[in-house]
Amino acid sequence: MYNPLSNKAEEFICDHEINNTIHYAREHKDNKQLIEEILEKAALCKGLTHREAALLLECDDRELNEKTFELAKEIKQKFYGNRIVMFAPLYLSNYCINGCVYCPYHAKNKTIHRRKLTQAEIRQEVIALQDMGHKRLALEAGEDPKNNPIEYILECINTIYSIKHKNGAIRRVNVNIAATTVENYKKLHEAGIGTYILFQETYNKQNYEALHPTGPKSNYAYHTEAMDRAMQGGIDDVGIGVLFGLETYLYDFIGLLMHAEHLEATYGVGPHTISVPRLCMADDINTDDFKNCVPDHIFHKIVAVLRIAVPYTGMIVSTRESQKSREKVLKLGISQISGGSRTTVGGYVENETESEHSAQFDVTDQRSLDDVVNWLLQLGYIPSFCTACYRAGRTGDRFMSLVKTGQIANCCSPNALITLKEYLEDYASDDTKAKGMAMIEKELEKIPNPTVKEHARDYLMKIEKGERDFRF
Repeated sequence: MYNPLSNKAEEFICDHEINNTIHYAREHKDNKQLIEEILEKAALCKGLTHREAALLLECDDRELNEKTFELAKEIKQKFYGNRIVMFAPLYLSNYCINGCVYCPYHAKNKTIHRRKLTQAEIRQEVIALQDMGHKRLALEAGEDPKNNPIEYILECINTIYSIKHKNGAIRRVNVNIAATTVENYKKLHEAGIGTYILFQETYNKQNYEALHPTGPKSNYAYHTEAMDRAMQGGIDDVGIGVLFGLETYLYDFIGLLMHAEHLEATYGVGPHTISVPRLCMADDINTDDFKNCVPDHIFHKIVAVLRIAVPYTGMIVSTRESQKSREKVLKLGISQISGGSRTTVGGYVENETESEHSAQFDVTDQRSLDDVVNWLLQLGYIPSFCTACYRAGRTGDRFMSLVKTGQIANCCSPNALITLKEYLEDYASDDTKAKGMAMIEKELEKIPNPTVKEHARDYLMKIEKGERDFRF
């Protein structure tokens, strides 16, 4: 029985309801009037149900699909403007006891070089990231109670926040680690993490269990209910996602939205972010072994329909995607991207090409952070290193209420410009700085509130004189 208010995984992610929704979407995909009505509803920016969104995704009418893409662009612009938040992953350890068949960290892989960073090595990695200009990190670690216990993760977080190098500082640490207990989520909350991120991989229970044959991650219910425990532990910014390619895209797309609906119905706030990674080649992993890999045109449509269905939720795309693919989805709904990423443990200090036997996945977009910032500016986006909402306590329902009323723009736009100015002064190449300064002058004039505009102008001048860390 499907019940979004249930605390049981197989009830808020109901296989019967997903299959019924797939049948509904395929049965009605040629009903132009119904799809037009759904698009009209979506234009109100209140979101869509999983069933309505599935129908839009399944529709193959060219004209209606164009309307879907245009609406996605409009909604993206309304809520996020031309701001793109920047982050980088930091891999702490690739020790793992799970048997995930799509991940090179799996316990049976004997070719991958296993490594766990010491606190001294973490300091070196963080300084390297700060010297690039990063202010926001996503911690990554395999699941191994012996090598990567919660105490190790907490120590790493404390180390990262303590490091101040020149003008560098990591102001927000998001955490992507295995499902854990309410008590451990409380500890992560007390450590001051930003968003807790956990990908479901796939919502199909039978397929999930086949893909995760051994290790604690094989427990479908425990993994799927992790966000409930995180919320109960006080973490109100959570990030969900699936690894597209493990299951049919429509099944996991529906499951993803059902998960978002469950969090909204149960806790009054949906996911802070949704990530849309696609299966990638890696050591010991060949994508040819998976039959559900998602082609570009479907991937782009998934992003567009997600943006329409969950207009208030941040959407993330990583360096798994190529420059061309990222440029496409930026228009359609993506609001956060990584830049200058390394998916190896210790990869920022060593600054080596991803080793054949050490990366979690092959990085497709291998440009430096400055190259990515320059590219975004050239495309008309504002690269933002802002972490103000987290640090000001604007999380969970407090953040969402500001987004839904449009008031968040009074903070986001000036904060984006302020943090971009910091980057330009401290880290940018001459060409990037010239483009960025022109962007700041242009966007500063668009701030509607004259008081906010004046304060922003004052902060920008102080940054130029050497002061740092202003925020609205």
